[in-house]
Amino acid sequence: MPSAERPRPPMETIRRHGLVTRLTHWTNVLAVLVLLASGLQIFNAHPALYWGETSTFSRPWVAMAAVERGGEFVGLTKVGGAVFETTGVLGYSGEVRGFPAWATLPGYRSLADGRRWHFFFAWVFAINLAVYLAAGLIGGHVRRDLLPDRDQIRPRRILREIADHARLRFPHGAEAKRYNLLQKLAYLIVVFVLLPMMLLTGLCMSPAFGSVGYGLIELFGGRQSARTLHFLSASAIVLFVVVHLAMVVASGAWNNIRAMVTGRFAVRPEEAGT
Repeated sequence: MPSAERPRPPMETIRRHGLVTRLTHWTNVLAVLVLLASGLQIFNAHPALYWGETSTFSRPWVAMAAVERGGEFVGLTKVGGAVFETTGVLGYSGEVRGFPAWATLPGYRSLADGRRWHFFFAWVFAINLAVYLAAGLIGGHVRRDLLPDRDQIRPRRILREIADHARLRFPHGAEAKRYNLLQKLAYLIVVFVLLPMMLLTGLCMSPAFGSVGYGLIELFGGRQSARTLHFLSASAIVLFVVVHLAMVVASGAWNNIRAMVTGRFAVRPEEAGT
C-alpha cells in the first residue's frame, strides 16, 4: 500500500505537566499581568528612568513626555541620546501620560490604587514562585525537565535547533516528549534570573526595605538603578511572553493549552520511531 494511503495511527498521549506546575503557571500568568499593568500605572507617576542612587532630572536615559507643536500635543520618547515621536502610545495618548490608559491598572490616573494592586499581587507572585521552585526541586521537575541533557548541548545539535526554530520546524515524536534546548534555556533564564530580579529590584524601591537591605540596593547600583533594572526585567518578561505565545500557536495551540490545563500532551507514535 502506498505510504500516502496508510491510515494515520492514533495519537499517543503522555503526561507533560504535573498539577503544581499547572496551578503555579496560571497563577503566575494572572500575577504577572496585574503586576505589569499596575507597574505601568506607577511608572506614569514619573515616566523616566535613571542610573545611580538619585534621580538626575536633567539626564534621564529613558523619558516619556509631551510637547506642544502648532497647538497640538506630540508624544516623545527619549532613549539614551535618541528621541522618537510616539504620539498616541507613549508620552501623549489623548492626555499627557507615559503609557496609555488601556495598558495600565487602573485605567484612570491613581498612583495609590496602582500601588495597592501592585503590592498585593507582588505577594501572590512571590509566594507562587516559592511554591513552584520548592515543588520543582523536591519533585524533580527542575532536574528532569529544565536542565539540558548532555546530548542537547552538542554544538551541532544547538545549531540545528536554532535553524529549526527559525524555520518554525518543531520536534515530533520522542523529541516532542521533552523540552528542547532553547525552551529549557528560556525557562531557566525566566525562572532563575528574570523573575527573581524583578522581585529583588522591586524590594529595593521600598523605603521600609532600605533600612535592612541597603547592601542589596548597593549591589544593584543604587535605588534608581534598581528601578531601571526592575523595568528592564519586566520588559524582558513581556518579550518572553510574546515569543512564548507565538511558539505556542505555531507549534499547536490546542495541544499546548490542553497540556497546561489537563497535563496531557498528544504525540504521534510513528514519529517517535516506534
